Amino acid sequence: MVKKADIPQHVIDTAMDLAREKGWRELSLTDIAEAAKLPLSQVYDVYPSKQAILKGFARMIDTKVIAEEDSDTGNEPAKDRLFDIIMRRLDALGPYKDALAAIAHDQGRDPLAAACSARRLHRSMACMLEAAQLSAGGVRGMVRVKALAGVYLATLRVWFKDDAEDLPKTMASLDRYLTRIDGCARRFAKKRPEAAAA
Repeated sequence: MVKKADIPQHVIDTAMDLAREKGWRELSLTDIAEAAKLPLSQVYDVYPSKQAILKGFARMIDTKVIAEEDSDTGNEPAKDRLFDIIMRRLDALGPYKDALAAIAHDQGRDPLAAACSARRLHRSMACMLEAAQLSAGGVRGMVRVKALAGVYLATLRVWFKDDAEDLPKTMASLDRYLTRIDGCARRFAKKRPEAAAA
């Protein structure tokens, strides 16, 4: 029997296992409840939809990443702090890689699901920015969130195909994308000195 406190994690793990084995699009909440050996009502009480499960999963990953905060990185350049944060996130996602690839494939064909995914991505990237000691508030923060989301999505596409244990292609791509964004920010700051703090 699953303890009540363990149900959220158990449901997430079950859903990810099923996504890896069967795909995500046709998977139902009933399928997940049956595989988890829980009454549908109990699953529904915690996660009333598959999108709610993905939201819970994203929050779980966000929490894992910020729990590993390294206070010694505060004096590093912003690019290096973001590199470390994103790689920590990918490490946390590692056990779910195949399931996430299946979910990403299926959600790409569902506009409503893609819209939900975009909102989750925005919240998670704002969290990652704050973990890297960069504000996600205001207009500047919104620009940062969008830029980091673009970097993250581009890196994910490489990560899904990178089977090496130390992820050399993923790290090289992430570094390249962050360098481009950093270069754009520096050029903008030179043209607009008052924006240098952005």
